[in-house]
Amino acid sequence: MNNLNQRVAIIGSQRVPFVRSFREYTRTSNQEMLMATLQAIVKKYNLQGKLLGDVALGAVMNSSIAWNLSREVVLGTELDHRTPAFNVQRACGTSLETVNLIALKIASGQINSGIGGGSDTNSDLPIMIQQALAWKLIDLNNAKSLGERLSKILDLRPADFKPAYPGIIEPRTGLSMGQHTEKMVKEWGITRKEQDQLAYESHVKAAKAYEDGFYNDLITPFKTASRDTIVRGDTTIEKLSKLKPAFDKSDQGTLTAGNSTAFTDGAGAVLLTSEEFAKENQLPIQAYLKDVQAAAVDHLRGAGLLMAPTLAVAQLLKRNNLTLQDFDFYEIHEAFAGQVLCTLKAWEDETYCKKELGLTKALGSIDRNKMNVKGGSLALGHPFGATGAQVVGTMTKLLQQKGSGRGLISVCTGGGMGVAAIVDR
Repeated sequence: MNNLNQRVAIIGSQRVPFVRSFREYTRTSNQEMLMATLQAIVKKYNLQGKLLGDVALGAVMNSSIAWNLSREVVLGTELDHRTPAFNVQRACGTSLETVNLIALKIASGQINSGIGGGSDTNSDLPIMIQQALAWKLIDLNNAKSLGERLSKILDLRPADFKPAYPGIIEPRTGLSMGQHTEKMVKEWGITRKEQDQLAYESHVKAAKAYEDGFYNDLITPFKTASRDTIVRGDTTIEKLSKLKPAFDKSDQGTLTAGNSTAFTDGAGAVLLTSEEFAKENQLPIQAYLKDVQAAAVDHLRGAGLLMAPTLAVAQLLKRNNLTLQDFDFYEIHEAFAGQVLCTLKAWEDETYCKKELGLTKALGSIDRNKMNVKGGSLALGHPFGATGAQVVGTMTKLLQQKGSGRGLISVCTGGGMGVAAIVDR
C-alpha cells in the first residue's frame, strides 16, 4: 500500500441546527438531516457534480433499515452519484472517527477528497420488537404448511409484542452514562457548584458566539430551525442550582439536567482534501488535520467510563512531541460538566498520570480561557454521531480566524472509549 504522507486540508464544515429532541425535528430521519448537511457543503464549496474520493458517515441510533445510510445520503445530494460512501460507528466519537478515516485515505494517497460526518436523532428512534417475537416471526415465515403456520401463530404471547426501546445504558454494567459520571465525580471530588459553573460558562460563551455571528456560516437552516435551540444566554448560576439531581436522586447526587447534555437531534459534516485538490478547485484551506488517536479504558474493572480521553490525549501528545500546554484552543466535548472536570483534574494528578497514562509526571493544567471558547455541548447540544464534526468545524474556524496556531480536540464516548485530535494552521 502506498503511503504518500500528504497533508490533509480541512476546507470547512456544515451542520444543521442542533435542537432539543422531540420538537423541531420530530419524524425526521438521520438520512434527511445528513442529506441537508451534505448538500449544504456541496452548495457552499461548489461541488455540484463533483466526484469525491469517499464519504464516511455514521449514527449511533440508526435503524437496520438504513443499512446503507451513507451511500443513500450521497445519492440524495448533487454530488456525482459515483461517489462511494461507507458507514462508521464509534458511539459519541463517530463523526470524529469518520473525519479520521477520510483523512487517512487522503494522507496515503488513496483519494484526494472526501467528507466525514454523522448524525443522530432521538425523535425517530429505531424501536425494535422483542427478540422472542423476531424468532417466532422467522419461524412463521419458514413454516411449510398451514398447520405449521397456525401452530406458530398460537405460540405468540401478549408479552412478545412489547416494544424494545433503545436506551443509553452500558450493556455490561446496566448503568447509564450519567450514573457512571456520578461515580466519577465522587471519586475525583468534583462538586455540584463546579459543574454548574462550567455549564453556565458554556451557555454564556455560546450565546456570545451567536451575537458575534460566529456560527452564521457553519449552520444551514433546516425545517423550522435556523440556529441551535438549546443555548440559553439568560441562564444563571441560581437557576442551575435549583435543578434536582437527575441520576443519583439522593442528596449526594450532583448531575442535573442543567449540567448534563440534553437529548439532541442534529447532523454535521466536514470537507477534507489534499492540498492539490484544494488548489485545483480554488478551495481556501482553513486548517490541517494533524493527527487523531482513539483509546479505551477498562470500566469493568474500576476505570471511569468517560476517562478514556485522558489516555487518547496522552498518546497523541507523546507521538507528536507536544505538551498539553502547546495549544491555542481546546475543544473538550461536554457530555457532562463533571466529565470535563474529571478529565482536567486527572491531567493535573501526578499519581494518575504515572499509573494510568504511563507518564513520568503529570500533564498539568490548561488555560481554561482557551477551552470551548464558543460554547460546548452543554449549550449547543449533543447529537451523538454529529458532535465530532461540530467540534472539528468550530476548531477549524477558530484557527482560520486567528491565522495560525494549534488546537486540541477531545471527545469521550460510550463503552469506555475516547477520541482525540490535533488541528493546526
